[in-house]
Amino acid sequence: MTGVPPSTRQVLIKIHGRCNLKCTYCYIYEHVDQSWRRKSAVMSDAVVAQVAKRLAEHAIERRSSGFEIVFHGGEPLLAGPDGIDRAASILRDAVPVPLSFTVQTNGTLINPAFLDVFRRYGMRVGVSLDGGQEATDRHRRYADGRGSFDLVARGLDLLRTEPRLYAGVLATIDTANEPVQAYEDLLRFSPPRMDLLLPHGTWDRPPPGRGADQIGTPYAEWLIAVFDRWYDAPVRETSVRLFESICDLLLGGPGESEAVGLGRDMTVTIETDGSIGHNDFFKVTADGGAETGLNVFDHDFNDVLAHPAWNVPSGLESLCATCRSCPVARVCGGGLRAHRFRAGGLDNPSVYCPDLLALIQHIERRLTADLRRLRPALAEAVA
Repeated sequence: MTGVPPSTRQVLIKIHGRCNLKCTYCYIYEHVDQSWRRKSAVMSDAVVAQVAKRLAEHAIERRSSGFEIVFHGGEPLLAGPDGIDRAASILRDAVPVPLSFTVQTNGTLINPAFLDVFRRYGMRVGVSLDGGQEATDRHRRYADGRGSFDLVARGLDLLRTEPRLYAGVLATIDTANEPVQAYEDLLRFSPPRMDLLLPHGTWDRPPPGRGADQIGTPYAEWLIAVFDRWYDAPVRETSVRLFESICDLLLGGPGESEAVGLGRDMTVTIETDGSIGHNDFFKVTADGGAETGLNVFDHDFNDVLAHPAWNVPSGLESLCATCRSCPVARVCGGGLRAHRFRAGGLDNPSVYCPDLLALIQHIERRLTADLRRLRPALAEAVA
């Protein structure tokens, strides 16, 4: 097992495999992967207990300091408050190291009963929302066409009464939305952190407005407008993970977003039936694109970490020749791995290559200009 990473820290548990919304861009239900149809709708207590057993084994063998457990879906809150409570209790009682719990939800079902469960486990809650009512309801709709914004706003207002539990909001970018307006609409919910996500796509199935000809930078232009609004604010209004990761990487730090940087993604996904998958975003590459053939009943985490899905090269050697010659390669890291996919594999630049280059170079110019302005004061302080 030479070269196998020593441990994993983040485990996504698909506590429920269905959703009460039908979002137009959903990578689980609306993209090429349809493996959800072959899996059970709800994770049973027996599967949760087997996940807990495998995590306990891994924690003892690898002397783990703890795991981040992310309840995911589908829509995890469809499991109900009792289902979330039972799953968290089974895991907490069986795994002999600290567990931090997070749940990623569309927010429509948040109510006082869920808040009681979240409090019991210190469970942090992230909510998906794309902006104001128009921006959100364009894509995040029920199957009958009704928008979800009003219910999400109600759930967020309830969650904001528990700041300790409020992890932030996750928004998928739609360049049809005015960028600063979308950002400020999200700010109205006082998120401690904001994730701005590029819509999933590949070279074979490009994202909206991002053609295979690579002309134009619509997503960079959108993000640059938001970055300047965020960066120039007189006080820091929220954390934006993508922007902060790029800044950290430009300044020599590690960054903490899988969308940029050269870090190795060690996320493990457990599906409702106990099958073990790679990071969910690989579902956009092919039907079964995130599947590994592993499951929690027949395989342990040593098998997981030895699997090619996780035991991959890191650093510049993990990038294609085009990316390795790019001046921002160490910052960009080739973008999200699934976005490099073209029939035949991942040895390609990101389908968002021009956007990532333009965004990173813009942020670099802003940071460089500010550092130059600060240089005399820094020199005086050192003297």
